[in-house]
Amino acid sequence: PKEVVFVSCVGSRSRKPGEAEYCSRVCCMYLAKQAHLVKEKVPSANVTVFYTDVRAFGKGFEEFYWRVKEEGVNYVRRELADEIKVEKVGEGEGEREGEGEGEGEEGKLRVRVAVREGRVVEKEADLVVLATGIVPREDALDLARKLKITQSADGFFWEAHPKLRPVDTLTDGIFLAGCCQSPKDIPDSVAQASAAASRVCSLLSQEFLEVEPLTAVVVEELCIGCGACEAVCPFGAIELVEAGERRFEEVVLRTRKSRVNPTLCKGCGTCVPECPVGALTQKNFTSAQIEAMLRGLSER
Repeated sequence: PKEVVFVSCVGSRSRKPGEAEYCSRVCCMYLAKQAHLVKEKVPSANVTVFYTDVRAFGKGFEEFYWRVKEEGVNYVRRELADEIKVEKVGEGEGEREGEGEGEGEEGKLRVRVAVREGRVVEKEADLVVLATGIVPREDALDLARKLKITQSADGFFWEAHPKLRPVDTLTDGIFLAGCCQSPKDIPDSVAQASAAASRVCSLLSQEFLEVEPLTAVVVEELCIGCGACEAVCPFGAIELVEAGERRFEEVVLRTRKSRVNPTLCKGCGTCVPECPVGALTQKNFTSAQIEAMLRGLSER
């Protein structure tokens, strides 16, 4: 190809419905790498990059960005909010505005991009490359439900704590690595995978694992099986199970009760006030125990 156009931030950093609001971080440098490879393989090619912001945050990234510009790659800043239009030459001639390049050569593509100061630039190219953002897999929600882990508003898996537990999830024994947590490049993914492997080794090296002693307890006689506690549990430690059935002539009524998995429960107590009938309590924090503590304090 003699004319190559790259466009960054396609579908990213946008507040439009269906598009990502976040920056994917890696696109700018991957785009610069591809532009460098085009100039390396086809030195005579004219390469243009329409960008919004160049985020060269890593070690040696800024130097590589300037190296690519010195190789002859033309960087043109565009407006982020405006749409990009790519069409075959010959289509939409009656709708063209701004700066054009004549009728154009058949078989090429025409790119219309809004640049700074309200101008619209048209560029004909043999090859147009759109740098789209990184998005979660479509089945990420199903996997999150099966593993009982939380997700961010963007659909990526959430870590337990961004600083203290950056590769852990709220479910013990499940760790994060790579782009399932957020967009990242290969070095960052490898570093996070090493951290996750280290956390796994710390678990497997122990003879036994301690569990939370102050877990929630279900009073089955009071439980009505509404599922309110299951919905609010952040650790996925509560589930509704079949607790029996009753027959009335030809009608079969199946009852469900909440059940707490003591291995997964962390004793946070979120479920206790959520229960509408008071069927949940927490070990060592029953109403009778708390009342006794208050009486003991008042008698001093």
